[in-house]
Amino acid sequence: MEQLRKAITTISPLSHESMDVYLSAWKHWSVAKDHYLLREHAVSDYIYFIKKGVARIFYHKNYKEITEWIAMDEQFFLSITSFFNRTPSHLVIHTLEPSEMYGIHHNDFMRLADQYHDIERLLRKMVTSSLILSQIRVDSIQFESAQQRYDRLLKYSPRIIQRVPVSYIASFLGVTLETLSRIRSAK
Repeated sequence: MEQLRKAITTISPLSHESMDVYLSAWKHWSVAKDHYLLREHAVSDYIYFIKKGVARIFYHKNYKEITEWIAMDEQFFLSITSFFNRTPSHLVIHTLEPSEMYGIHHNDFMRLADQYHDIERLLRKMVTSSLILSQIRVDSIQFESAQQRYDRLLKYSPRIIQRVPVSYIASFLGVTLETLSRIRSAK
């Protein structure tokens, strides 16, 4: 749990009491490759922290799978709209390799946020961070070239090429597989 503790502290430090009670609410799972954490039309009950592994968040559009996010080692991830609105998700979350992860249930997180001011602050900062990442992603697709998006991805996730199928990376970048192949061969 040390990686989870460090990740939480990086976002917003908690008192010792809050950290202990907060960490005790997290469940641990070891899951196989191609394990579905969330299926389409299900309500997302958990915020996840992937200790080691890779998970892909995607949705279906015009009979295609569109990759919205790729979570790798030591990252938080969720279906944010479904988690907070308690509505069925249009997203699917599944693992791309055997993964070790933690999850906190919505009800536990909300109960603890009501009881502990510093956990409430953590929740606010997590939501803010997610919103900022979403805006960066939208801005990237609107204002950067495919080459710039690929370079940014490699800067922040250099091992992604070894661990994630190229078709998923192309989808995440909003480019065709052929365009990504041209970008990669030019390097």
